[in-house]
Amino acid sequence: MLNQILHEILEKYLIPSDEYIYGFANMNGLLHKKYEDYPFGVSIGRKLDDNIVNGIKDAPTLEYFYHYENINKELQAISEKISSDLNEAGVRALAIKPTLSTNSGEFDQYLTTLRYEISHKMVATRAGLGWIGKTDLFISPVFGARLRLTSILINKEIKPELKPVDKSKCGKCTVCVEKCPAKAATGQRWDINTDRDLFFNAFKCREKCGELCRIHLKVDRRICGICIAVCPVGRRDKS
Repeated sequence: MLNQILHEILEKYLIPSDEYIYGFANMNGLLHKKYEDYPFGVSIGRKLDDNIVNGIKDAPTLEYFYHYENINKELQAISEKISSDLNEAGVRALAIKPTLSTNSGEFDQYLTTLRYEISHKMVATRAGLGWIGKTDLFISPVFGARLRLTSILINKEIKPELKPVDKSKCGKCTVCVEKCPAKAATGQRWDINTDRDLFFNAFKCREKCGELCRIHLKVDRRICGICIAVCPVGRRDKS
């Protein structure tokens, strides 16, 4: 019954539907104890614009920077509306922001580990929507790496409709590893038993992203997009 309610609410807001993916996840025992009352979740992915991503060559572009920011805002607004509808239907729901504010204490804590209390990628893999790539990107069979994620935690049981993804499907492909300007990836493949730090140095990535943004965009932000642009999964333009 709850699955049907979720489908109806999600389809009310995820328009046009071909620019979104979503799935349901059982996360019992996987979340920080502060979220233990919300052991189920909804993962939502929003496709990035191919033309904008294709414009990324050796550095992020201003067009990509604004698109990235706008998609995050869109996902936050949508997840809050969905959560509100669920709460009105008697289901306790908690929308998790796509990114954290740089002014929050939570962000200061994040800087010590570059890990969030809620991993949108973890929720998405548990929902069966895709896997983690060699540069720590979430990769969907539908959109490849060209998407942004958000999550909604729920207190009532949802039945997952896809099998959770437990290991990488990148195979021998190393294009993102080779093109990474920070040289942050080892090339090792992800699985649920492999910690991020064994295959990807998030601190090297963040430092290089900051450098590229200062040089090319004249902003104090940490985005790049090169690995997103070169990932062959889900690309329509194979050039």
